[in-house]
Amino acid sequence: MINIGDAAPDVFLELNGRTIKLSDLRGKNVVFYFYSKDMTSG
Repeated sequence: MINIGDAAPDVFLELNGRTIKLSDLRGKNVVFYFYSKDMTSG
């Protein structure tokens, strides 16, 4: 579980055939948004 103030885990994003890691953006302002699975009550 991630708590407020914890470091975010290093996640990967495929964008335009390129892999971007969250750690590649260290020192920059980043908005990282999680949402529940589509079509669920969550």
